[in-house]
Amino acid sequence: MFPESALSSAPHAPGVYMMLDARSAVVYVGKAKDLFKRLSSYAHFSGAEYNKTAVMLEKVRKVDTIITNTEKEALILEASLIKKHKPKYNIILRDDKNYPYIKVTVQEEWPRVFMTRRKSRDKARYFGPYASSGAMWSTLRLLASLFPLRKCKGSRLKKRDRPCLNRQIGKCLAPCAGNADRQLYLDHVAKIILLLEGRSQDLVGSLKVQMLMASERLDFEKAATVRDQISALSRTLEKQVISADHNKDQDVFGFARKDAAVTIAILFIRNGLINGSRTFFLGDPYGDDRTILSQALSQFYDAESLLPTEILLPFEPLDLALHEEYLSDSAGVKVQLKIPQRGDNQQLVAMANTNALQLFAEKEQKIRSWQNLCRTMEKTLRLNRPPKRIECLDISNISGKQAVGALVCFSEGEPDKANFRHYKIKTVDGPNDYAMMKEVLERRLRRGMDEDTLPDLFVVDGGKGQLGMALAVAGELGITDKIDWIGIAKEKQDEGEKLYKPERKNPVMLPAHNPILLYLMRIRDESHRYGVTFHRKLRNKATLASDLDQIPGIGGEKKKQLLRHMGSLRRIKTATLPELMAVKGIGEELAGEIIRFFHPASPI
Repeated sequence: MFPESALSSAPHAPGVYMMLDARSAVVYVGKAKDLFKRLSSYAHFSGAEYNKTAVMLEKVRKVDTIITNTEKEALILEASLIKKHKPKYNIILRDDKNYPYIKVTVQEEWPRVFMTRRKSRDKARYFGPYASSGAMWSTLRLLASLFPLRKCKGSRLKKRDRPCLNRQIGKCLAPCAGNADRQLYLDHVAKIILLLEGRSQDLVGSLKVQMLMASERLDFEKAATVRDQISALSRTLEKQVISADHNKDQDVFGFARKDAAVTIAILFIRNGLINGSRTFFLGDPYGDDRTILSQALSQFYDAESLLPTEILLPFEPLDLALHEEYLSDSAGVKVQLKIPQRGDNQQLVAMANTNALQLFAEKEQKIRSWQNLCRTMEKTLRLNRPPKRIECLDISNISGKQAVGALVCFSEGEPDKANFRHYKIKTVDGPNDYAMMKEVLERRLRRGMDEDTLPDLFVVDGGKGQLGMALAVAGELGITDKIDWIGIAKEKQDEGEKLYKPERKNPVMLPAHNPILLYLMRIRDESHRYGVTFHRKLRNKATLASDLDQIPGIGGEKKKQLLRHMGSLRRIKTATLPELMAVKGIGEELAGEIIRFFHPASPI
């Protein structure tokens, strides 16, 4: 039950409260204009025992409060704490990924165009967000093909005697070598901004005028170049969807409920064009619809979001004026939250609501597809249980060095990344894949027995030998019959993939397009990708740092300073004494140690 002691220290002031369970884990974060009144409502709650609030309050053992000066500060702090603790009963919309933007560094002498996931107050122009990274990269490729701006990194241009390869293939005007016409360069930047602002028709009109003028001057090469630009832009314009007769930036929220579940869809409109959307499925969210929409706003937008001037909502959330004030402060301009009742804006909200409702149909279709595949797998492979949870192990190493095991988990047909695991090999020296597999399997299965998290099906990457090793480990632990086992092996090209089962002499051969085989191959390939990525990270770390680790006086921080200042290990090896002493934290004595280490016979 809700602890009465929580009221004894609760003030009549705005702030944030955190509800903690018996393990001191945060289960809910909320804000209030008056903390005492809000906590009193929980203390005197008298709903049915199956009510979601009652279920949550049964788990609460302690309540921590943080007093703020204003309710707006409480709103900001609440969103930050929810993002940090990810409480079970709060709405969590944002994941660890940020939406990509296209950045045009107009504040630089020679501007660049590139992708970024962070915005800064640096006077650059940002365009987005792009809900589809594919669409964003497609736009960047189009811009690179039409307008040859520099690709080199750094706000300050480094002078070069010879331009890079991009100049030779016509992809850069080479300002670094002093070859670029500045006015032409800035004209390209202006055209890029026109395109990114959605004013593609204006840009096409301008290019047509340029093409005609070039033709009149008999500069047919220039005219042909502009003609190709117009053709590429026209193909792009055919794919764009006009959403309204205005050039506003808008985010449009849609909301749908089906029983306990809620879906939220957000359409991104920039300069009157729909350039993407995002959808979120909330299986059993806590709170009424107004509370859920309010928390969705808090979670979706943060201090680094590139905000539109208008946000259209399907109904009024809690604390609408407070959200509007906070978002306006973050954007630096007035941001309006509107609940349209008629006209074009109301039709946009209806479109967003339709997208939110469609998510239920997609979820149901995905569930049906998985259930059909699960039943087919159980029957075709003659499994002892439905394979709801499947795990697969991959071992990655080069001649036994930086050896790692990678375990992936798929639940109900989808990757369960919270249960992906990396294992550093501890007991095996040298290239012995069987011994490495044995070590990792023992560690995984013992823990699974202790925590009751054994998979229904374990996929072994390999043939009879690898499967036999896995079964031997399971036999030693006495759990052979508690898990279904299968090996998947790449055989000769004309034979395709083979599936090996315990106590079966011949492999199971499925057609190359069989959904079961494709699904198992997807799991196997994911384990390989996950393992290779981690193995490469360890290998690169060892390659970069191994020599420096052996020099007395070089610790982690000095190692970072050296690599950051010099750029590479190769450059450190060839550096002179003054060059090394120019690195922060490297004195004359330590610089001498570095030179003596790499060049023992050379005088300093």
